Amino acid sequence: MSDQPDPAVEAAWAYEGLHVNALFRQWVEPVLDAAGVTTGHRLLDVACGTGVVAREALGRVGPTGAVTGLDIGAGMLAVAESIEPGVTWTEGDASELPFADDEFDAVVSQFGLMFFPDPARAIGEMLRCAKPGSRVVVAVWEALDRSEAYPISIDLLNRRAGRAAADALRAPFVLGDTDELRSLFAEAGASAVSIDTQHGTARFPSVRTMVEADLRGWLPVMGVFLDDEVIELILADAEDAMSHYVTDDGQMVFDAPAHVVTTRS
Repeated sequence: MSDQPDPAVEAAWAYEGLHVNALFRQWVEPVLDAAGVTTGHRLLDVACGTGVVAREALGRVGPTGAVTGLDIGAGMLAVAESIEPGVTWTEGDASELPFADDEFDAVVSQFGLMFFPDPARAIGEMLRCAKPGSRVVVAVWEALDRSEAYPISIDLLNRRAGRAAADALRAPFVLGDTDELRSLFAEAGASAVSIDTQHGTARFPSVRTMVEADLRGWLPVMGVFLDDEVIELILADAEDAMSHYVTDDGQMVFDAPAHVVTTRS
């Protein structure tokens, strides 16, 4: 039996440590509010990652409810399970959800839809698993040009590490156009779709932490691994290129808006 660390688990821990508080946790309450999650509900979190939405939802549904988190990544689920064993963590594909029709009181997916090979099918699956009249809520990032620092990061990656690395960082923003989003939900058979574009703030301890979060936390999740020498070159470039986002106390703070899409099953 090997003592070598699992790269997928290491990447998931980096994702949890570097991204969750800085970017994702602020969206948990808006997503759960939009879904109407309350005491006694059975909630499904699709593409749960390391589980920030699912574990926060446990407090809302209480002992009479239940929360299930589904992700395709075993590394993400290993970290999620170690943080919160009270959630039912399930490995599975969003395009073929392993659940019965009408099984859940609410279904949510926070910043996962952009990565599904067939997003319309995944939306249809979420609608199938939700009880009639219940809400399905999906959060996606706004367009890339509305998320201040990331275009700079993508340019640095393109120059120093190549297109594959740049595209891995560009991927989270591909559903930023609201017309495309509405078309996608219509294709999935959703009705009464509402899109609430909300202001968000990315808040990292420093420029280096923000960029390193992508290089060591996000890119490996996307299957892109950079040499330490390349990482250091990018980090050095970033310190200068993003200095205008640094606050007086040294933090890096910038706008990170998102769309919260709500529909009913």
